[in-house]
Amino acid sequence: MSDDPRARLDPLRTELGQIDRDILALVSKRQVVAQRIGAVKREIGMPTRDYRQERDVVERARAAAVDHGLPPSMGEELILALIRGSLTVQEKDMVLASGEGSGRRAIVIGGGGHMGRWFVRYLAAQGFTVEIADPSDGPAGVTNHRDWRKVTLDHELVIVAAPMSATAQILEEMAASPPKGIIFDVGSLKSPLRKGLQALRAAGARVTSVHPMFGPDTELLSGRHVIFVDLGSPEATAAARALFEPTMATLVEMDLESHDRLIAYVLGLSHALNIAFFTALAESGEAAPKLATLSSTTFDAQLGVAAKVAGENPDLYFEIQTLNDYGTESLAALLYAVERLRSVVRANDLEGFRSLMTRGKSYLEEHKRR
Repeated sequence: MSDDPRARLDPLRTELGQIDRDILALVSKRQVVAQRIGAVKREIGMPTRDYRQERDVVERARAAAVDHGLPPSMGEELILALIRGSLTVQEKDMVLASGEGSGRRAIVIGGGGHMGRWFVRYLAAQGFTVEIADPSDGPAGVTNHRDWRKVTLDHELVIVAAPMSATAQILEEMAASPPKGIIFDVGSLKSPLRKGLQALRAAGARVTSVHPMFGPDTELLSGRHVIFVDLGSPEATAAARALFEPTMATLVEMDLESHDRLIAYVLGLSHALNIAFFTALAESGEAAPKLATLSSTTFDAQLGVAAKVAGENPDLYFEIQTLNDYGTESLAALLYAVERLRSVVRANDLEGFRSLMTRGKSYLEEHKRR
């Protein structure tokens, strides 16, 4: 064997590549077994997700990692990634097996947008024959009527997945001659849609309102929430819920006013906080590469979240900030909190600072317990 270290490098890389291929082959084999497990669960009526079993699997992985001289955290992270992969496969199979659509027709108004495309894929997987109405191009192979006004809306399901300002107009116009099928929007806010939704309900439409609390790239719905706002048509709300019941999403019902008041904090506050964070950095005069050399665990974690927010659709985020009737409440709370922190620091008030930290810890621990 050559004494030249460079000559020994390529064979080692080849060996490493083979190990990677072996690992992926085992992952593929694991997915097949996970599908079989999912089929048995469906047969005997068991839920797809078993948290107690997951805990046992994670504990075994941590112990196995230690046995092989690895950090337990590595075993946990790897097995959690594999669990997510298995759950994704089982959830997709569950949706397919449920056949909620069973050949029924659905139309997604705004089906060329990101969230609209998600619903096209999701409904098609449930057996719906899906069409869209969108001025822009939609998914390949899906009939696009371009203008919903020129379509006979005799579909069993009508979903409005357009931007909120456009959705408000569509709902109001649709109320003049409401479709007979189930109708729902997927807006992040309900304040700007209130008039159209109420007009549809007054016209006798079977209408409800849905808020999927996830983005269009989401595959596994476990740990995600879907909110249903009942507008006085329990039949419509039940039909919308039925679309998601085969999944592992958490389904929540609430009234329209509660929805927007809470969303002002869940989305409005969290978005505003991150926008303020990256705006402060961008205007600080400090070069990003220089900050990267000094980054901390907290800074890196916050930077990761802020980067995701910065990459989102600014028009949608602007709507979330400006169209919520309760939006200024959360922004005022943020402004007050920052000013309070600033005053404590300027006053060199250690007890005041401790109080902020202690109160925050208590609140977050309570949130975690729930």
